Amino acid sequence: MSVETQRSVNTSLARGAMSLPELVFTALATLAPLTLVAAVMPLHFLVGGAAVPGGYIVAAAVMALFAVGLNTMLKYARSAGAFYLIIAKGLGKETGTASAMLAVLAYNALQVSTYGAIGVYAADSIARWTGVTLPWWFYGLVVLAIVGFFGIRGITASARVLATVLVLEILALVVLAIAVIASDKSGPVPVEALNPGLILRPESAAMFALIFGAFMGFESTAIYSEEVKGGARTVRRATYIVVAFIGLFYGFMALVVLTAYGFDGIDAAAADDPVGLVVQLFAVFTNPVVYEVMNILLILSAFAALLALHNASNRYVFTLGREGIIPRVFAHTGAKTSSPWVAGMLQSAVALAVLLFCIFGNVDPYTGLLLLGSAIGFLAIILLWALCSLSVLRYLRRTHPDEGLWRTTIAPALAFIGLVAATVAVIVNFDLYSGGDPVTNIVVFTLTILAAVGGIARALYLKRNKPEVYAVLATQSADDEEEPQPQVATS
Repeated sequence: MSVETQRSVNTSLARGAMSLPELVFTALATLAPLTLVAAVMPLHFLVGGAAVPGGYIVAAAVMALFAVGLNTMLKYARSAGAFYLIIAKGLGKETGTASAMLAVLAYNALQVSTYGAIGVYAADSIARWTGVTLPWWFYGLVVLAIVGFFGIRGITASARVLATVLVLEILALVVLAIAVIASDKSGPVPVEALNPGLILRPESAAMFALIFGAFMGFESTAIYSEEVKGGARTVRRATYIVVAFIGLFYGFMALVVLTAYGFDGIDAAAADDPVGLVVQLFAVFTNPVVYEVMNILLILSAFAALLALHNASNRYVFTLGREGIIPRVFAHTGAKTSSPWVAGMLQSAVALAVLLFCIFGNVDPYTGLLLLGSAIGFLAIILLWALCSLSVLRYLRRTHPDEGLWRTTIAPALAFIGLVAATVAVIVNFDLYSGGDPVTNIVVFTLTILAAVGGIARALYLKRNKPEVYAVLATQSADDEEEPQPQVATS
């Protein structure tokens, strides 16, 4: 493709399209607060018991340390392919390319797996409300089309939808919290659950392996760093807000659940009915209308997560195309919306292919799709967190010592130690994610390794065969891109 043709194609994202609140809402929507509290937190209690509320606080402290280095790094490396650029700056282009492939795998796996959740939620709820019984995949395919539509419409349209759903999710949880705390059915708030001796006991390692998963998606604030008003400053503020929200709000909601069942009763309650542990509280402490609204919001919560993950995945594919790691057609954006629509079409096609495989292969939407995809996604994400923290430590100490000892060394080093410990805990207790199926474990670790090796191999190929492309990998930050630059075609 000629330079003239390249100039006629839009390859820029929508600069200044997102405000600070929209960025915060988009990142939090990735976490699906209502879904996490209602469907995931019960597993945390099953493993960690009364230590769960404090576990969120400890995990948030580690992630806050990580955010210190990450936010400092964003002054010098700001891109839609956040981990790719940051890791490449500190650990080399090959490692950076491997991290980009891991990110694409992670966000696609998390996104596609969520179709299993929303399909089951929608099928069960609509059958109960209307008597109409349709398979889970019917709803999955309908939502896939809606998500693809909003992805093409651009980040502004997506942000408005995500903000609306997120506010409703949080309101539903706040209503539950008030109902539980004010009810005479509950005992006193068990503040003894915040005892460090309880939280940091050796057997809590398995609990932390799960709780760190609640932070998946907080790093997406950096993914939108090219599209926010205020640049790196806005991203820094959003990142701290998101980390604080996850730790404090989820910790608070865990304390609410503990209040409902009692400090001494939570273990038995979680063991007896882990699926209904939180959902049942809506039925007991609120009225039937609130309970049904919660069921509707569970569907919307999964939809919001799907849309947020779709947008995050698109931006990594867009970045890979812009860098020439994959064909540059994937860096094309809409003329009016500046959305990475080609990357979005690819993501939708991948999701459709997986759903069709599940349909014709009679794959269970929970154990075969949701569980497997979530396991792949979190393993890749936590590896990226650790690599990113190490890269930040190496890069800032070497090139920007003027940022101060805390930002360049102490916080990144402590975060790296904490994240390595969390990674080890995840790997050792990986059966909690995979359901203990050896085949699932083999598939997850094999795909993760293949993604990383594939990224390294692609970088080495470019270095040997297309040195002009390799030479400019990870050299541009968002602040450097004032005008469209001529690009070298790649296969």
